[in-house]
Amino acid sequence: MTATDELIRFLDENISTFISAWRQKITISDDDLHQEEVEKNGMKMYDLVKKTIVQPLSSDEIDVLASKVALERVEANVNIGDFINNVNLGRREVIRYIVSSGISREELQPFIEEINILFDQFSYFAVKKYTEVKEEILQEKISFIDQSHKERLTILGQMSSSFVHEFRNPLTAVKGFIKLMQSDHPDLKYLDIISHEVDQLNFRVSQFLHASKKETIESKREYLKLGEMLDEVLAFMYPSLLDGSVKVQEGPKKNSSVYASRDELRQVFLNLMLNSIDALQKINANRTITIDFKEDSSTAYVHISNNGPMIPQKQIETIFEPFFTTKELGTGIGLYICRKIIESHGGSISCLSDERTTTFTIALPISAS
Repeated sequence: MTATDELIRFLDENISTFISAWRQKITISDDDLHQEEVEKNGMKMYDLVKKTIVQPLSSDEIDVLASKVALERVEANVNIGDFINNVNLGRREVIRYIVSSGISREELQPFIEEINILFDQFSYFAVKKYTEVKEEILQEKISFIDQSHKERLTILGQMSSSFVHEFRNPLTAVKGFIKLMQSDHPDLKYLDIISHEVDQLNFRVSQFLHASKKETIESKREYLKLGEMLDEVLAFMYPSLLDGSVKVQEGPKKNSSVYASRDELRQVFLNLMLNSIDALQKINANRTITIDFKEDSSTAYVHISNNGPMIPQKQIETIFEPFFTTKELGTGIGLYICRKIIESHGGSISCLSDERTTTFTIALPISAS
């Protein structure tokens, strides 16, 4: 009798002992949907061991069982580490049993090498299939989330269009009557404050219209001086700065000119200033916004910083995404709109934050007017 025949006979005689010993050592969750298949798969692997002793197996033969087991492990939602550990326990038990067969070590060595190759290939094919299926499931979830997100934006668009028109009509009337009262009663107190607050409300309402569009609304573009734009915004923001006890420090202005929409850039700067004022309300003193201008041969940079609380890194990675907000009553669309507008102008917007300052940087291409 050859060593091959003797080893096959030994394995046939001891299959129940092997399966029982392996079954006691492996890890199987009580929630495993395929508990009954585990032992059957062990038997099939045992059969592959016997076949590879007679003749090395093709990759396809190994892949069939590996793919079946991988799909079951995905459905059972088990830890892939537990699965690989169970496979290696089977490998060790098989080798331990054949070593005790009484066949000389020298004769067993080629069989042991083939068995190790079998288990290595099986593990590789199983993990590969497991990973592919898990990735497909993940992509399906991402696709579903993206689709749901698009549907939310579509619904938001439909709602905001109606919302904007419903609010803008009375706002226009209010602004008109304010101007009439300012003309008839120029010394009447608080009219300028009322007018400012109506402008702020109109600005907030407009945000929804911007967020609902696939692209930002195309407004008339012209050559603008960034320094002059910031001066206009700061003049408009003066009541809010005063109310929030916030002081503004400006660095030397550059004479940078950009080709842009005045209304859209104004909206970006207003958003960043309002966010800074809100953030600074969380500290008790020395509330400061710093504005710096820099430029190189092709790009103008505006740095708007505040000394409010630090924004955690994880939040910085998502603050420009729609609907993300840390404010109790925030909409989560302000910074998203800022990014859309700046990118539509060929620029970029970013944020850095540490214990001392939080800085938003806008980069825009310089244009020769």
